This record gives sequence, C-alpha cells and structure tokens, in this order.
Amino acid sequence: MGTTVATNALLERKGEKIALCVTRGFRDLLQIGNQARPNIFDLTVSKPSNLYEEVVEIDERVELVLDEENAKSDSCASIVQGISGEFVRVAKPLNEEDLKPLLKSLLEKGISCLAVVLLHSYTYPHHEVSVEKLAMSLGFKHVSLSSALTPMVRAVPRGFTACVDAYLTPVIKEYLKGFISKFDEGLGKLNVLFMQSDGGLAPESRFSGHKAVLSGPAGGVVGYSQTLFGVETEKPLIGFDMGGTSTDVSRYAGSYEHVIETQISGAIIQAPQLEINTVAAGGGSKLKFQFGAFRVGPESVGAHPGPVCYRKGGELAVTDANLILGYVIPDYFPSIFGPSEDQPLDIGATRDEFEKLAGQINSYRKEQDPTAKDMTVEEIAQGFINVANETMCRPIRQLTEMKGHETKNHALACFGGAGPQHACAIARSLGMKEVLIHRFCGILSAYGMGMADVVEEEQEPYSAVYGPESVLEVSNREATLLNRVIEKLQLQGFKEDSITTETYLNLRYEGTDTAIMVKSPMNQDGSRGDYAIEFVRLFQQEYGFELQNRNILICDVRVRGIGVTNILKPRALDPVLGTPKIEGRYRVYFGNGWHDTPLFKLEDMACGHAICGPAVIMNGNSTVIIEPNCKAVVTKYGNIKIEIESIHRVVEASKEVADVVQLSIFNHRFMGIAEQMGRTLQRTSISTNIKERLDFSCALFGPDSGLVANAPHVPVHLGAMSSTVRWQLDYWGDNLNEGDVLVTNHPCAGGSHLPDITVVTPVFDNGKLVFFVASRGHHAEIGGITPGSMPPFSKSIWEEGAAIKAFKLVEKGIFQEEGISKLLLFPSSDDSAHNIPGTRRLQDNLSDLRAQIAANQRGISLIKELIEQYGLATVQSYMNHVQVNAAGAVREMLKSVAAKISSLSAKNEGDSVIIEEEDFMDDGSVIHLKLTIDRKKGEAFFDFSGTSPEVYGNWNAPEAVTAAAVIYCLRSLVDVDIPLNQGCLAPVKIYIPPGSFLSPSDKAAVVGGNVLTSQRITDVVLTAFQACACSQGCMNNLTFGDNTFGYYETIGGGSGAGPTWHGASGVQCHMTNTRMTDPEIFEQRYPVLLHRFGLRKYSGGGGIHRGGDGIVREIEFRRPVVVSILSERRVHAPRGLKGGIDGARGANFLITKDGRKVNLGGKNTVEVQGGEILQILTPGGGGWGSLSAANEG
Repeated sequence: MGTTVATNALLERKGEKIALCVTRGFRDLLQIGNQARPNIFDLTVSKPSNLYEEVVEIDERVELVLDEENAKSDSCASIVQGISGEFVRVAKPLNEEDLKPLLKSLLEKGISCLAVVLLHSYTYPHHEVSVEKLAMSLGFKHVSLSSALTPMVRAVPRGFTACVDAYLTPVIKEYLKGFISKFDEGLGKLNVLFMQSDGGLAPESRFSGHKAVLSGPAGGVVGYSQTLFGVETEKPLIGFDMGGTSTDVSRYAGSYEHVIETQISGAIIQAPQLEINTVAAGGGSKLKFQFGAFRVGPESVGAHPGPVCYRKGGELAVTDANLILGYVIPDYFPSIFGPSEDQPLDIGATRDEFEKLAGQINSYRKEQDPTAKDMTVEEIAQGFINVANETMCRPIRQLTEMKGHETKNHALACFGGAGPQHACAIARSLGMKEVLIHRFCGILSAYGMGMADVVEEEQEPYSAVYGPESVLEVSNREATLLNRVIEKLQLQGFKEDSITTETYLNLRYEGTDTAIMVKSPMNQDGSRGDYAIEFVRLFQQEYGFELQNRNILICDVRVRGIGVTNILKPRALDPVLGTPKIEGRYRVYFGNGWHDTPLFKLEDMACGHAICGPAVIMNGNSTVIIEPNCKAVVTKYGNIKIEIESIHRVVEASKEVADVVQLSIFNHRFMGIAEQMGRTLQRTSISTNIKERLDFSCALFGPDSGLVANAPHVPVHLGAMSSTVRWQLDYWGDNLNEGDVLVTNHPCAGGSHLPDITVVTPVFDNGKLVFFVASRGHHAEIGGITPGSMPPFSKSIWEEGAAIKAFKLVEKGIFQEEGISKLLLFPSSDDSAHNIPGTRRLQDNLSDLRAQIAANQRGISLIKELIEQYGLATVQSYMNHVQVNAAGAVREMLKSVAAKISSLSAKNEGDSVIIEEEDFMDDGSVIHLKLTIDRKKGEAFFDFSGTSPEVYGNWNAPEAVTAAAVIYCLRSLVDVDIPLNQGCLAPVKIYIPPGSFLSPSDKAAVVGGNVLTSQRITDVVLTAFQACACSQGCMNNLTFGDNTFGYYETIGGGSGAGPTWHGASGVQCHMTNTRMTDPEIFEQRYPVLLHRFGLRKYSGGGGIHRGGDGIVREIEFRRPVVVSILSERRVHAPRGLKGGIDGARGANFLITKDGRKVNLGGKNTVEVQGGEILQILTPGGGGWGSLSAANEG
C-alpha cells in the first residue's frame, strides 16, 4: 500500500517537533542552503519554513587530511581512515558531558526527535553514532543520522534528508501503528508492504519518512511501466499523471530512471527516487485573463472551494472549461455537491461565470480591433484548455530532450483523474502517434503498488581514482553490501531464486561536479563489463562530449536488492467481433464546433473493439476523450490504445492584433525554446561556472534584434543581450551569411564584462534573415593580470583579459579555431609595452564556446519546428505580438505604481509623478536617478543625469548593465509571469550621460560593474519605486588559487524588507542567483578549512519589517595562495526605507598567524600563508518602516 501522510505533512508543515544537531559554526547551514532564491523575481524571497525548531551546535570537528600531509606515515593517533578511504583527522573529539545538558534542555521544551548532520560524517560517522546513543539513553524517541540515511558527500542535502526523516518518520510510524492495529486484533503478524519513492516496496519496520514523500507518484510509474512497456508497445513511454492541482511527468524505456537528489517544498532529499517532474497545472488550475492573454495556473482553486461547478463559490478552473466543452459529463460524475452533498455538477453557474469572462475578453478585443468577432463561451473554454495543454507539454519536452531523446519517438502513457481528457491533444502537440490508457487509469498508482517489488538498498562512500586497485576494492565492498541486502530480503521470506541484485558506481570526471550513477554493465557473454567505458558512454549521451585525458573518480558504491513479489499480473481478454454498444450520445465541442458524440463504457468493450473519433469512453470515474481523426482500440489486456493522426495546424496571423489564445501558447513556446537552449548549454559545457553555478543565459531575438524570450537564468544578463545582437547586426550589415556564428564580449559592443562571452547565431530562411539566437556564459578564465580574470585593481580594460568586439567564430559552417585561439591567447592593447597575459585555460574556453554554439543550434532547430508547424509569417508576427503584450503589462504596472507613489515624497506635475533617488559607491561615486512616470500613458523616463564620471577603477558599468537592472526591476514589480522580452522596455526611456561610470569609454575597466554596480543601480531603481529597502548591494566576489588551481564564488547577504515582508537572510540578491559550493566539497577539493558559515545576526536593519541578515564566512587556508576580494557596501550601508534602519555594512578581515586581525577593505589582493584565516562579513538588508512612528500611531 501507499500513503500520502508523509507528503501532506511535509507540504503542510505538520510533522514532528524536531531539533537539528550540527557541527559548531554551521547552525544556519540548512537555512542558507545553496543561497539561491526560489524565484528570482520575487522581491519577498518567499522560502518554506525550516523543519526544525531548535539548533544544537556540537563542539566537534573532523578534518580531511590532504594528500601531501602523507597521512599513512603520520603517527598522530587522531588520524584515521574513513569509510570512503579518505584519511581524516579528529581535530576536536565529541564531548558527551558537554552535549548532555544541551540535549536535556530540548526534552524539557517538548522536543524528542533529532536530526544530526556533522561535517564529513559520510566517511567518519562515529560522532553522529555517539550522539544517537546519548540521545536515546536520555529518552529521545527518534534520531535520524545523516550518515546512516545517505552516506554521500555533501552536508547540505544530507542534512536536509536527516531533517525530513526526523520530521516525518514519527508521524508515519504513528499512522502505521493505528492502521495495522485494525487487523488481526492488533497482532503484528500481518505482512503489510509500503510503497517508497524509488518504486520499491518496504515492510513497515523499514518504511521511513525520507523515502515516502513520492510514494504515490512512484506507484503510477510502476503501474504504467510494468503493464504497458513491452506489452502494449515497444516505444519508450512518457508517463502523464494529471490530477487536481498538479501533473506528474516521468519516462520509462526498459528500466527505472532514478535521481539521487530532489527538492520538495524547499527541502532537498538525497536518496534514490524515481525521476518524476511536477508542473503546477491540473484540473484545479485557475483560469485568468490578464494583460490581453489567457493564463492557466500556477495557482489552484484547491478542493475547497474548488471549481465553480462544485457549488462552493469557487473560481473558474480547468475542470470548468472541460465541463463547458462536454469533456466532463455530469451524468457520469458523482452527485456529491451542494449543501446536502447530493447535487450534480453545476454547469449553469459555470456557464454564467464564463459569460462574465467572455464580456471582459471581448471588450478587450474590441479595444484592440473594432472589427473583431466576439468569442463564444465554448471558444474561450477551448482556448484555456489549449493553453493548459501547452503548459503541460513544456516539462515533457524538457524531460526527454534534456537527455538527448526525441519526444515524438515516445508513446504517451496517460492516467490520473483528468489525464485521459487531455491525452489526444497533448500527444498531438508533442508529435506523438500513440497514446496508451490503462484500464485502471484512475487508480493506476494504487494498482502499480500491487505490481512493485520489495527493494532493499545499501550504499557507502568510496573516494578513489578508477583503476585496477580501486576496482578490486569495489568488488570487496560490493560483496559486503550484497550480503546485507540479500540477508534483509531473506528475513522477509524471499527465497534465493526470487532475489535479484544490481550494483552501481557513482562516477565523475576529476575536476567536475557532475556524477552519474552507473549500473554494472554486462558483456554479451554474460561477464561483467567495464564501468569506465559505460560511464564515458553515458556521459557522452547525456552531455554531448567526453573529457580526454581526465581521471574518472569513484564517489560511492551502491547495491540494490530486489525481492520479486508477483502480487498482481495482467489478465488477457478474449477477442470479440462486432461493434461495441453505444451507451448514449452527448454534445462535445472539438475546436471547430459541436459534435454529436457517442459514449461507450469500457466495461462493455472487449479486446479488438475499435472506435473512430470523435467519441467518449467512460472508464470508471475517468473520461477518455477520443478526438476527431483519432482511433481507439481495446487491446488484449483491456487497455485503450489511441492512434493519433497528425494534423497540420494553421494559425491565421494578424500583423496588427494577436489572437488572445495563441498569444499565450506562443509565449510558452518561445520561453520553452530559450529554456531548452539553456539546458543544452548546461549539458554540453565543461566549466563549473556554467554547468554547476548556472552563470549563463540564453535568448531568442527577432530579425530586428528585439528580444523575444530570455530564459531567467542570471538577472544581470536580462535584456542586456539585445544591445549585443543589435551591435553585431549594425557592424556586420549585409556581411552575414548562412552558417555564420558570431562571438563578442566587449562592453562597448553590448557586453557586460569580459568573462561573459556571447555567441550569436543569425538564422536565415530562403536567404532572408529571420531571427537570431544567442547564449552568454561566464568563462572562468579569459586572461588578464590575475588568474580567474576578476582582478580587484584593474584600471583599464586590457588588464582584464581578451576583449573581442566582433569575430566570426564560425564562418560559413567552418569553426575558426585558429582565429579565436589567437584572440584569446594574445589580447591586444593600445600600448604595445603592455604584455597582457592571455587565457590560461584555452581548451576549456573552446569547449564552452562549442557548447554555446550547440545551444544556439538547439534553439534554431526548435524555432524551425515552430515555423514548420505554423508558418514563418505567423511565427514572426507572434515574435512581435509577445513584445507588445509585455509592453502592455508594464504600462499597467507603471500606472498602478504612479498612483501609489503620488504622495508627499514625490512631485506631481500634470499627469507625471517625479521622484529622485541616489546612492553611493564606496569610493563616493554617486548614482543619481530622476524617475518620471506618466500615470496616464503608463510610461517611465529613467534619467541618470548627475551620475559621477568614469572611475579609475573597475566598477564602471557598460550601458547594457543598466538596461538589465531596469528590466529586472520592472519584471519584479509586475506581479504576473510575463515573458522577458524587449516589450518590457517599450514604455521606458533610459538616459545615461556619456562619460559617466554607467556609460564609460571603451578603454575603461568594467569587471566590477557587472557584479557590484549592477546591484547599486537595482537598489536605486527599487527605492525610487518605493518597492523595498536596499538589499546587500553586492555580490561579494571571492577568488583564490595558485599556479595549480583557481576557485571563484559569490557570497549572499541580506535582502531588503518591504511593506508587507521581512527581508530574507543569507540569500543571493537581485542581479545574481548563483549557487554556493557545499562545505564538504569545498574542503575536499581545495586546500581550505571552513570554520564558519552562518548568518550574521542582527545585521539586517530594524523597522516594522526587518531587513535580512548577512552571512559570516571564515576560511582557513592550508597552504600559501593568492586571495582576491571584490566587494562593496563596506563604506555606505544598505539603506532602510520609510523610516527603516539601514542594514549593517560588510567587512573583510585577514586573521594572520600571529593573531592580528587586519581590515582588507572592500577590494584587495593578498598573498596568504597556510594557517591564516579570511573572514568575510556580508552586508544586511535595510529595514522598512519606522517602529517609533508605528508605536506612536
């Protein structure tokens, strides 16, 4: 059986009261996580609450021993070899006497469950085990150890997993205790098996919280995979499970696709789970008409009050649209509505609400085009269903094409309450020819649990280079782990011939962070194959390249034991002749009008029965819609197979006015293309910055260089690439040919800073330039005076590395490797006396440039598919329409904001509202903004006159950076998921005085403008709009290294408070959202010890709403390295708003070996010695509102 108890408790935060035990210095580790914001445009930075209520910092420490310390010859008794094979030093043993009163105080507070995560416990679990023994002896009822649950390197996901387990397992145990007590008079002899997130069953005694969260969806995957694949079709399957509030998407091609890590409700769970992607679109998704476009979700009406037709005063939802169209038939829907819960669905109320919405929609359309014909209620309902279908198609395309699979080559396995109503339309949109609907589609998740096998897993870390010696050690470890899982299965009653096992190695290339769990390969003769060969094959398949001359590293050994249950087996039906009985006839709307449609009951149908659409098949409580030009056949096992005939859709394109339905669909398609370009770039790139820190952006442009869609990866890139494309278009003019690919990074050519290299591909159709695609990625090395190309003291652009204004990276299809290598290796300078170092990682540059070309090519292929489907004229028209739509959304926002800020703090001149703001860089340079908003037209003028001149430093910001900051602010202020395109800037005029440090000369150093000045511009703009107080205003750029390695990170801080929210603590703010390296990975890969990584208490400004706190990060270097810090807000504090207190300024200190604490200032480069400590205190956010004024009021 399965249970949703765990899932619901996690989502609703109704688990057990727990405390977190963590190594001293890391009390806030899980609150900070990877620093990233869940939604980059959410100024409130909404994050789910912590699962734990108290934190106990344990004064213990285990350190990894570096190779050069020659641990084997070290006589120090505190050095031991861990489970992974790594040597560790117990720098500070656990003191149980000191810990005991801390644990007792938790019991006194009513907390009797613990989650324990201590650094490096994946390899040295002894301290965690000691904590568990002590806690249980004191009376704690449950302790979850991170090292026991998921013995893998990475403290953050391991800690989250322990918290989830401690939070949920007691709740589950209590539920199971009550459930089992109802059987056999409470005797414990009943063998009840429970579904786990990995698709396997577990007995009650081994069923725990962290493995239960996705048990329901996992049952569905097992159900469709075991009953349809290889039985009804040989095609790989896409599972499509559509419910009330969300839709789950999965893939099966002969074996279960597992992921080791997933995130649910803000908690990272590190355990084997079936790969299931969830999208917030289901039967309960809200239907809205906003800013001239149809929108479906992501908000849900829920079960209460539910859709309008539920008779509870709800709002219009997808279910209502299906009811209008006849896809939901009240005669076959339970009559459980109304005050007495005995009435049918209320189609009358639903139609009334749609009539009201039709009035609003048709009124808008008449404003746009007086000749527009009114849309009927049915056309509107159909439009919403089309938009909902496109919303659900996006994750399916991503799931398949992200891994190199063609979506159209799959069959759609459709189940869930609402799924079969949408199956034909979804399949047709995706180019699929086949849909399979199980006879038990409404309860397939439950049915799948009856087909699942019992699974036992064991895993342990093993850190070694793959080779003959390590393979031998793997065999020894594998044998031990296999014995354990087999013994567990035998204790549950499985005989040897009912047990199968699988072995996996978690492998990665040295120097990368991308591990692949590789299943033991088998040769044709039945002997075991080579894991390394299989790893290279899988890496090539998933990422599109292999890394030559690079060691393969082993991370973990995992075994999976499977006890085959054979509880349920499919039952074949006898074939019949003749036609099935028509149960009734109903009017159903299919796009072009009403159809008199026959209805059949599946229970009256048998193997061989075939039905041509349009038709309806009632399958229990599920309605299966067979669209026109589709054919349904009942299979040997009683399932429904639908053959889809593709229809070439033609959309009438209007150059003046957009169709309100197609506008939403094209918005989805364009954004989906940009997102898939991003996934291709992430997949095929080699560098950490792009692949793991996600410091890149991809975008699609019209033939005039106008931005059509920009996937929201890094905010500082938003809209900025448009000026890049426009510069290239002006520069090359008619000298652009099919097969050309352009490369640039120069600030005067629309660039941001030199490490951000942009690759632009013009696309032609019959010799005519029709659009552009572009990708921008942060290259970790492009030359310059310091390794890492982020010098704190650069004064001229030439000191920052290779600067390329315009070059054909590919000319007429030929990659110009010699030319680009010369540009990167030998940067030029106006002063021939300057010997400028070129890139120190040319091969990485070339690999990432090829990845950017591949990403662009992916975008081109997808747009050409769109053109093939709709025609070039239509696609280009909608490239323009989506920009007009975004402009309308921004105009409405500006009108609304103008009304709000028409107060004493703003000047009013006629229809205009004027407000002036300014802020200072730490050197005293001022950013001055005069913002004029026309409240009638919804237009804004950003006038930066009065801004300081170009600086003799590197925080000059190219004009593209200011444009990116403005577009980010506007998008954040529009409370609607509008696409990021050129239209956002259409109602906006930006003036930047030439020669200012926001519009510097082409010789100016700019590396800090992208990462520092962009944050200050954002603070000034948002303060002018009175949206929120200033955030930390900095990215806290840290680089360190020597001749053998380099490392780069940006550190989060406090976000600004707003009128209704407190600022978030320890997050990346505004113009960046890159991830932080996990503490254990940090210490494993680099010669450092992380002593502290936590929140800087009380650094957020006070007020009615407090600003978020900054971060404290203390790093000890274990050998001499060069450290560079590039930071701001060390002099001028992040300002509060409306009487709120300023946030605390940041600070950077070096603690020397002789104990001195030296202030490094905001920007510095220093050679540190082994044993010296860098302490970085990042700024807090400003507060909102005066507490004294509030108290007086």
